[in-house]
Amino acid sequence: MPRHRSSILLLLAAALAAADAIVASVTAAEIPSIAARQRNEKKVFTDSEIVEGFLKTAFGAEYHLAGKVDRIRKYDSPVRVFADGSRSDRKAQLARIVADIGAKVQHLDIAMTETSEAANVLVKLVRDRDLYRTITTFYGAERAREIRSSLDPQCLSGFRKNERYEIEHSDVILTVDNGDFVFFDCAYEELLQSLGPINDTATVPWTMFNDSVSMGYFDVYDQYLLNLLYDPRIRPGMTVQEVKAVLPEVLADVRAWVTKVNHLAE
Repeated sequence: MPRHRSSILLLLAAALAAADAIVASVTAAEIPSIAARQRNEKKVFTDSEIVEGFLKTAFGAEYHLAGKVDRIRKYDSPVRVFADGSRSDRKAQLARIVADIGAKVQHLDIAMTETSEAANVLVKLVRDRDLYRTITTFYGAERAREIRSSLDPQCLSGFRKNERYEIEHSDVILTVDNGDFVFFDCAYEELLQSLGPINDTATVPWTMFNDSVSMGYFDVYDQYLLNLLYDPRIRPGMTVQEVKAVLPEVLADVRAWVTKVNHLAE
């Protein structure tokens, strides 16, 4: 290869890498619509408001494929996330989202991994035009049609659990070309739902697990829900009554943790 052509290619590669770095440097807090939501976020909740949201999202399922949904479902092992896609900027943003979740959920061991073989959460990054083809690949044509007609999603997640209600594997599908807000909003919601609280509810106005609520970041209310779910005293397979028996002591500890990591007033 002529030397001048090699130099041009190296310059082009450097320019593309710099462009990727600029896009990847965009964080949730730098997106005006997300920053506005954070400024106006409600951060003070009663015990009953937190418990109501937890019971409504940790039990049940928005789209029920198989098995009982009246038990706690969660990972009982480290969670490793692999991003499958060609957009390096979105992969970098996803890694920061995973790190943010890990920093704010006390008893959850979650991190990115470099190989799909080491992952139990597979995040498929696709173009919007490829979304339903990807859903069909994951779930088959008939279920893909049902999902499209009932949910009409911009993104999607689901998981597989064993007979003890321990989640063994999760699949998350995110679109990369619908703008930064949609990406962050979808990535947080679908990643968190892939960890267990898969039931959307229209009756709790503070949670991202409400189809009429868009956040784009890991809000305080949902930190309460995920910290309750991943407290060691909340076990996979527990019923509503079993959970209610331990919730008061768990909630007291969760309140202390969420207050600490968010620098909230006592």
